[in-house]
Amino acid sequence: MTYKETLDWMFSQLPMYQQKGIAALNAKMDNIIHFSDFLRNPEKRFKSIHVAGTNGKGSSSHMLASILQEAGYKVGLYTSPHLKDFRERIKINGQVVSKKFVKDFVRDHKAYMEGHELSFFEMTVGMAFTYFANEKVDVAIIEVGLGGRLDSTNIIVPEVSLITNIGLDHTYILGDTLEKIALEKAGIIKRGVPVVISEKQPETEAIFSLIAHQLGSGIAFADDMDIPDYGTDLLGDYQKRNMRGVVGTIRSLKGFEVSEKNIVEGLKNIVKNTGLMGRWQILREKPLVVCDTAHNKEGLQWVVRQISRQKYNKLHLVLGFVNDKDVKGVLSLFPKEATFYFVKPNMPRGMGVEQLKEIAGEQGIFGNTYGTVKKGVKAAKLNAKPDDLIFIGGSTFVVAEVV
Repeated sequence: MTYKETLDWMFSQLPMYQQKGIAALNAKMDNIIHFSDFLRNPEKRFKSIHVAGTNGKGSSSHMLASILQEAGYKVGLYTSPHLKDFRERIKINGQVVSKKFVKDFVRDHKAYMEGHELSFFEMTVGMAFTYFANEKVDVAIIEVGLGGRLDSTNIIVPEVSLITNIGLDHTYILGDTLEKIALEKAGIIKRGVPVVISEKQPETEAIFSLIAHQLGSGIAFADDMDIPDYGTDLLGDYQKRNMRGVVGTIRSLKGFEVSEKNIVEGLKNIVKNTGLMGRWQILREKPLVVCDTAHNKEGLQWVVRQISRQKYNKLHLVLGFVNDKDVKGVLSLFPKEATFYFVKPNMPRGMGVEQLKEIAGEQGIFGNTYGTVKKGVKAAKLNAKPDDLIFIGGSTFVVAEVV
């Protein structure tokens, strides 16, 4: 198969949570454990750092990778979802996995994956771990896909675990309280492996502390650590929280030599070192056009605060969502005096614009609808003056169409 045919098979033949929602979630570890055995346990052939959390785990993973790259290590990076190309999920020192490796891996293991009905994510985890093992990375930063306890990445025993923050997202899978969700995320804590918590939250602090104590794992809360504001090249004040957890994780990492200069340079050069996109990313200056992948209430609260700090004449919001989000709660965060452009991301779970318009109207928010993200963005650019601000977001899948 060609690379395109390989991807088409992966996306159509196998369930993918990002496309189909909860119907594609396999809440058992059996498949990935057996697949890993079949692949000769690649996860045991490289060191790793495991990153979980509701918001900030992607940015934090890229920060960690950048710092360790600056320290001279060969660093694998596994994240999800991708924005433009599937290969963004699997990188070494900022370079995406080759099309040949993706094609060869699927070709060599297609019969097994079909026969055992592996999920898209299980297959991708097996691919990434095999790649990192084959390439003999010094360390791999592994981002959890969903939750933690039952996530396919949770077959690793890392050098240190990082949990960024806990928010109400995927509540129909992970639980409807912060405490329940924290229990799922805490599932990545391994016996004797230190864990760092980026953000101390009253609802979750005791849960993390208790589980770490039961497992004999040292626990550190970044909020209690003396960590200066290093600053990063990732725009958005909310990155300060992520930075603190990342620096705490580097300090807890044994067996690696990382200098203060490596930390400073790593945090300054995240985009260059790792290719991260979609975090308060400026797409144009006049008018200022910004996109961000924040897609739940906790994440978007920080984005709205960031918007409020900008200087602009009028605000234009190009927003689209997926069906399983608390859209009503999210919309209430945005200033009603803005001009709204409702769009539908190009994927099956994308919320229809008429439904979105109706939900918004119930809260006194009114705007025009556009069948595609591209049309909504075009309308906003036509309407905006040079001193206006256009924000594009609401969903990772909306941002994927504009970066």
